Amino acid sequence: MNDNQRFALVQPSFSLTEQASLSLLQAAVNKASGLGIKATVSIVDTSGRQLAFIKMAGSFLVSSELAQKKATTAAGMGVNTVDLENMLASAPARVLDGLTKAGEFAVIGGGVPLYWEGVLVGGIGVSGGSEDEDIECALSAAEVLAS
Repeated sequence: MNDNQRFALVQPSFSLTEQASLSLLQAAVNKASGLGIKATVSIVDTSGRQLAFIKMAGSFLVSSELAQKKATTAAGMGVNTVDLENMLASAPARVLDGLTKAGEFAVIGGGVPLYWEGVLVGGIGVSGGSEDEDIECALSAAEVLAS
């Protein structure tokens, strides 16, 4: 088997480290605090497995589940969750209905895919403020990987 055949069998990938996950959480919490909201933040890998999670004191109970779903959706689809509704607008209604009933899928802003050097490495989900505030927190945190 030559090298080209061997590389066709596997795909190199990057993984978020513990330090990256903690930095992402801290950036999201800092932004949420600056906005005056109590948020919950979830960081997942590309398979949707939770790597890190924080629930700010006083955040809504439902935010825990929503943050996880947003992160998983962003990682699984590779796009911001707020953009999914428009992306799926031309699909039959049953497609969106089926996806939202899948359990780990959210079409609510606040989920952002995490890329490192153009490679998808996970997702972040933020819940606790308005949709725009959640998006702002998630995008702000995602900048950690760009620096």
